[in-house]
Amino acid sequence: MALHRGKTPDARPPHRAGNIVATVANPDIAREITPPIDALGADPVPADVAYQLIHDELLLDGNAALNLATFVTTWMEPQAGVLMAECADKNMIDKDEYPLTAEIERRCVTVLADLWHAPDPADTIGCSTTGSSEACMLAGMALKRRWAKGAMGGRPNLVMGGNVQVCWEKFCNYWEVEPRLVPMEGDRFHLSAAEAVARCDENTIGVVAVLGSTFDGSYEPVAEIAAALDEVQRAKGWDIPIHVDGASGAMIAPFLDPDLVWDFRLERVTSINTSGHKYGLVYPGVGWVLWRQRRLLPEELVFEVNYLGGSMPTFALNFSRPGAEVIAQYYMFLRLGREGFRAVQQASRDVATYLAGKIADTGQFRLVSRGDQLPVFAFTTAPHVTAYNVFDVSRALRETGWLVPAYTFPKDRTDLAVLRVVVRNGFSHDMADLLLADLARALAELERQPGPRRSAADASSFHH
Repeated sequence: MALHRGKTPDARPPHRAGNIVATVANPDIAREITPPIDALGADPVPADVAYQLIHDELLLDGNAALNLATFVTTWMEPQAGVLMAECADKNMIDKDEYPLTAEIERRCVTVLADLWHAPDPADTIGCSTTGSSEACMLAGMALKRRWAKGAMGGRPNLVMGGNVQVCWEKFCNYWEVEPRLVPMEGDRFHLSAAEAVARCDENTIGVVAVLGSTFDGSYEPVAEIAAALDEVQRAKGWDIPIHVDGASGAMIAPFLDPDLVWDFRLERVTSINTSGHKYGLVYPGVGWVLWRQRRLLPEELVFEVNYLGGSMPTFALNFSRPGAEVIAQYYMFLRLGREGFRAVQQASRDVATYLAGKIADTGQFRLVSRGDQLPVFAFTTAPHVTAYNVFDVSRALRETGWLVPAYTFPKDRTDLAVLRVVVRNGFSHDMADLLLADLARALAELERQPGPRRSAADASSFHH
């Protein structure tokens, strides 16, 4: 959640809502109304006026369909929207009042346990969250609590690649865990087994392996990391678990890479999270976190509450939250099934690899990844390009409505600046061709520059 500071607003004239025909015909709309900027207005405003004022201001937002920066789902079927509207007033935590919503959450957990090859789905435990960030916090808490039960002193640490999402750095900060970040090196843009075990010791609460890096869309080698940690346990007795941050990849790999072993088939993988609102194909915000066995979630972290009408266990950072997104997740499971999910995710990967290939064919760019794992790829300017850089390209594409982020890689590879494209459900081959056409027009103009005009310092901020 972004933090905002109050400020003294600029003077603004009163507004008339809607178009001129509506304001002439409706005296309520025609009266001058100033939307609240820093304080509540003195009087109520008619519902249609409030709607029109806010609707008009939101027209200045970007077009979600052209946002190639976000992993978050931007399109669902109308029927899913209707279901979500019907459930908008349901508090997810109130399982006694809304038992069917609670049952649907349980079904979703069981579906994911089966999808991720839990040895006994009935013995798997998990819950919905507001997104992967909360899910990672919960998984990290469980890792630290289990470590603490056998700790002999010392500061707990967590090993992960420098490409992890910022929520893991937040976890380490908030829960006083030392983050042991493996920096990128050369063309290695994520965690490797050798680099992971080199940073482990008796106080390592776990290793985070990312299935689908947000920087370039690549999978980290979970099975290799697990095998290396098996060797560590045999040699030194340190039983170090793996948490798989599958925010995106945990809803891609089961359908497109079924032979890739990364999940609960590996005994060392104790927990997995994913974002339902990414490649789970649901509007924000919903996430999921599962533990392969109930014993892996310390009982003392689970609270029993009864003041909502019945005794219920809860493990979450948030308490009250809407049930609509959980219902929408179940809708997608029911609607698509395995073959439907496979077809949707394959279509996204096909578009990503097609688009990556066409961009490489321009000769103006070098691919960092190809979209053949996550349907996500990164690319940078070719060595001979001197008239512009990736930040200029991002700006030029924004002028035609496309949001394609440009950013530098983390520590030790900050010299590498890239553009990244995230292909999601709804981004078709036709839209890819439209992007390519706009890119070609932008490059023709950029090539006339004497040199790059933008840098990382003045480019728009990037949130991966």
